Amino acid sequence: MAIDSDYVQQMSTQLATYEVQSSLDRLNRNETSYKAQRDALSTLRSSLTTFKSAITKLNSSTSSMLTNSATFSQEGYASATVGTKATTGSYDFFVKQLASKDQLALQGLTDANLAGGGTLTIEQDGASFDVDMSGLTTLDELARAINDAADNNGVQATLVRSDGAINLVLTSEETGAAQAISLSATGNAAVEAAVAGPTRLSSAADAEVYLGRDTSGIKLTNASNTFENVIDGVSMTFTKAHAAGDAPLTIDIAQDKEGTQAKAQSFIDAFNTLMSSFDSLTASGSESTARGMLAGDASVRSIESRLNALLRTDFGGTSLINFGISADRNGKLTIDSKRFEAAVASNPEGFEALFTGKDNLLDSIDKTVASYTSSTNGMLKNRMDTLDMSLRRIDEQFENLQQQYDTHYSRYLKQFTSMMQTMQSMEQTFGLFG
Repeated sequence: MAIDSDYVQQMSTQLATYEVQSSLDRLNRNETSYKAQRDALSTLRSSLTTFKSAITKLNSSTSSMLTNSATFSQEGYASATVGTKATTGSYDFFVKQLASKDQLALQGLTDANLAGGGTLTIEQDGASFDVDMSGLTTLDELARAINDAADNNGVQATLVRSDGAINLVLTSEETGAAQAISLSATGNAAVEAAVAGPTRLSSAADAEVYLGRDTSGIKLTNASNTFENVIDGVSMTFTKAHAAGDAPLTIDIAQDKEGTQAKAQSFIDAFNTLMSSFDSLTASGSESTARGMLAGDASVRSIESRLNALLRTDFGGTSLINFGISADRNGKLTIDSKRFEAAVASNPEGFEALFTGKDNLLDSIDKTVASYTSSTNGMLKNRMDTLDMSLRRIDEQFENLQQQYDTHYSRYLKQFTSMMQTMQSMEQTFGLFG
């Protein structure tokens, strides 16, 4: 009788597997459970992070929940940015003159004129800087030397070519009368002659605007065309001047009802999206729906409870319900548009104070969510780290179990091989007496 090695290996495998099967099943169940929990917590953390981003955007220093708008009587004369403190009203403006940059051209110079070296002095707004022309061989090098000068206080040099001639054009970087450029030169006759009679392409000037229907109104001047807070909470940038006899520009400041409600709706949408994630992850399950991986998880339910509690809290003496925003039977927020519009119209400051500002609704939500999503010590990260540690232990236990299996397999392989050898020996012995 020959030893059947396939049979020996098959039996050794079956018996060794039987020895570790219960432990293997337990480890597989635990690994599946830990991974599912971690995936669910990761999904929740992602949902909370997305929600937090939406809240942070609404609560930024450059944003507000209350939206005002500006409407102009004529197009092309101005644009405006309207803040929450802007007071509703109508205002007339007459734009006599826009702010402008200073710009002049030095004509008649050639590369050869720089051979004499010398110094070019540029003065602007009470300060000046010198450009050493020794070693410069081209007008292009001169322009670069001007632009790269360490004490250049706001002059840009460019070369403009026309009909074979090269013009060195100097332009103030800012608008306003104080930006006027003056030039002088020493040590180079050609450059001295050019700076003595430059061609002025544009004169530096302040913007001149009148609050009123014409120049008999209140005169407003500014180095730039943007006027901050001429009207409280309104920044205006003028882009076109009026001619004598033109009708003034009328700006109407009013509350942007649609824009304000859109801000509130964006908050509602972000919250409801988060609640949908909670519903999916914590669903109790039924015959037709799957049970959520975090169903019955007390710490996850506490997050939802804390957020819902904040929605019911008074901030600045008012709450969401006072502005027609409430939760339905499923915990999702809804808005009563008519009630919202009336409430904001009667108490715009209260609406803004409810949402924005330190420790008010958006700030409180942001801090609460951060305590769960923080990448350093957030609750969700700590739980995920714990699961990661458990999964690493599972991996170690799998390795140990594999070693146990190998030991069992070797033992059974040895035993079956020995048994088969004994049977073979017995068969040979019986054959001697056959």
